[in-house]
Amino acid sequence: MLENKLGITNQLELNRTEERLSKKKAKELYDSGKINNLEVGTFKGLSEIHRYLFEDIYFFAGKVREVNIAKGNFRFAPIMYLRASLEHIDTMPQTTFDEIVEKYVEMNIAHPFREGNGRATRIWLDLIFKKELQRVVEWNKIDKEDYLLAMERSPIRDVEIKQLLQQALLDEINSREVFMKGIDISYYYEGYTEYDIEDL
Repeated sequence: MLENKLGITNQLELNRTEERLSKKKAKELYDSGKINNLEVGTFKGLSEIHRYLFEDIYFFAGKVREVNIAKGNFRFAPIMYLRASLEHIDTMPQTTFDEIVEKYVEMNIAHPFREGNGRATRIWLDLIFKKELQRVVEWNKIDKEDYLLAMERSPIRDVEIKQLLQQALLDEINSREVFMKGIDISYYYEGYTEYDIEDL
């Protein structure tokens, strides 16, 4: 159970509240135009996305984690190496599709935050695609299980995640509908399905 600003002590209640508040913030990030002022492809930009989404819920929003974390059998970057890893990712090139996905995979391995990494990093990835390739991901074209398996295997073999993302790219880079649907799908990947972003 994560410590939160709202004093919630029930995990289900926290999940629902987190989904509602952070989806609302994702919508606000887009509609306010603030999303267009973020640094693209840097940890600073990612940390601003994370802070914006989760600042109403968690004290650690936008801050580099201070604990080691794992998902299943996979251990994310140990905190001892996390800062160096983030500095390295900032220097990685992002001009081609392959470079962008490789950078995304590295950021996923770093997993810089205590919670909410996937959701913040998918927005970050889309911003890189938008800036560098004038494309964005149509996330509802990517099956949840396929995506999660491909991401799990990506540190060893990134071919699968590259194929999934390549097939889902489209050029409607300024479509609000594509962005909002993408947020709902991104949350669905993580098991958050209580709210539709457009109803918030």
